Amino acid sequence: MIARTFLTDDRRSAIFLGLLAIAAVVVPFCHLVFPPSSLLHIGTSSVALWGKYLSFAILALSLDLIWGYAGILSLGHGAFFALGGYAMGMYLMRQIGSRGVYANPLLPDFMVFLNWKELPWYWWGFDIFPFAALMVVLAPGILAFVFGWFAFRSRVTGVYLSIITQMLTYALWLSFFRNDMGFGGNNGLTDFKDILGFPVQAPATRAALFSITAMTLMLCYIVARYVVASKLGKVLVAIRDAESRTRFLGYRVDAYKTFLFTLSAAMAGIAGALYVPQVGIINPSEFHPAQSIEVVLWVAVGGRGTLVGAALGAILVNFAKTTFTSGILAPYWLFVLGALFVLVTRFLPNGIVGTFFDVAADTRSARRPAHAGSTSASGRLREAESEAPLK
Repeated sequence: MIARTFLTDDRRSAIFLGLLAIAAVVVPFCHLVFPPSSLLHIGTSSVALWGKYLSFAILALSLDLIWGYAGILSLGHGAFFALGGYAMGMYLMRQIGSRGVYANPLLPDFMVFLNWKELPWYWWGFDIFPFAALMVVLAPGILAFVFGWFAFRSRVTGVYLSIITQMLTYALWLSFFRNDMGFGGNNGLTDFKDILGFPVQAPATRAALFSITAMTLMLCYIVARYVVASKLGKVLVAIRDAESRTRFLGYRVDAYKTFLFTLSAAMAGIAGALYVPQVGIINPSEFHPAQSIEVVLWVAVGGRGTLVGAALGAILVNFAKTTFTSGILAPYWLFVLGALFVLVTRFLPNGIVGTFFDVAADTRSARRPAHAGSTSASGRLREAESEAPLK
């Protein structure tokens, strides 16, 4: 029932996934096939920039999954994004080998500069891609599971949970700034050469990374959409709207929250891993609490509880950020961001996409024939089950 509804009745998902599939093919094609002199050519910087936007869209999707459908407002989701990014960055650093500035085949340049004598144990295995890919998911996933286990079992909710998540990412930000942590300190990890044997800066690699990011966003959306459209999703909405009643009915609310929080963190880690090779650097600034708060703005602007809106909100806000942080408009970006958040909160409380969906639903209801009210009870129940997760 869920799969049939997802594949046949969810038009917004079909449109969103279709656009991503087209972008995954067209953008690399225009980048690799057409010469730079052609109007159809997409430059290397543009491919990397839009690949970064898609990575942010995965991060926003992961936050919307817990905030929009379970009411868990995390102000520290950037921590999971950064942990996934560092896991990928460690793999890319191990691939440099003797091509670094100090030509040390084992130690990264920053370790040689700081007089490290041997590779720390927590760097072992990151020269193997499958291990690094596993850590991209496990590092943020385990942290989220442990955090959620204690926080949700203690029934920490609301603003208190938000503050604790913000303190979590703040503590990680301070820790990763230290040189003795072994992650490059303030400079972080950079100067990457290869990924899976392919030059990171090569046009073909850039195009492949963009396509992989677009397809990963599609996969993450399908997983998130399936979760919220299932019986699990209905329980999550019940927890969001009436947690005490849901617990009274016998549901283990803490288990549901911990599972969803862990899944969301793993998705954020994947987003960070895709972000790093396209941007070319990962440093402690990704842990800064302001980064996590900005993710909340993306979701709010796009539309909380819509999934599609969260992804589009991340793309739109970051596109605006790129525009307003270059040239004479650079000093005004923070004012524009603040005004955008205030205006959306005041006039579009469901976000841009969420408001559009509401207007479209009202229009369909107004055009529905009068005899539609005679629909059978079972038909109304099926309709409610298919539409409820989308509101």
